[in-house]
Amino acid sequence: MKKTSNSITVFYDGSCSVCVSEMAHYRKKDRHGRLVLVDISELSFDPAQYGKTVEDFMAKLHVQDSDGRFFTGVNAFVVIWQALPGRFFRFLASFLLLPGIHFLAERAYALFARYRTILFPSPHKCDSKHCRFK
Repeated sequence: MKKTSNSITVFYDGSCSVCVSEMAHYRKKDRHGRLVLVDISELSFDPAQYGKTVEDFMAKLHVQDSDGRFFTGVNAFVVIWQALPGRFFRFLASFLLLPGIHFLAERAYALFARYRTILFPSPHKCDSKHCRFK
């Protein structure tokens, strides 16, 4: 997918079945082509070009906006949802930004991100160090 001035780049773990399902859902909803999805578990992915390590990217979801700013974890979901069309996604983004909700969502996401490979193992075996990251 071609990057436009309004595009955001979403860096996701393609070795995580939940992550892959979520990105497939977003791809279907992205009628305006605003999301550029990058699978960080691919051998061809080079985190150094973004000034980060594989461990940085694997630790939590990353989104980069068209100005080069990174958003991670729960804040990455907010940026994704704001980019998708429809009131539902904008409502989710606004709801997630509420102080108490944001705090709880950050804690829940931190647990998910840490244990996703145990809770939702990849159905695909791979020999990449990217896929073995925990």
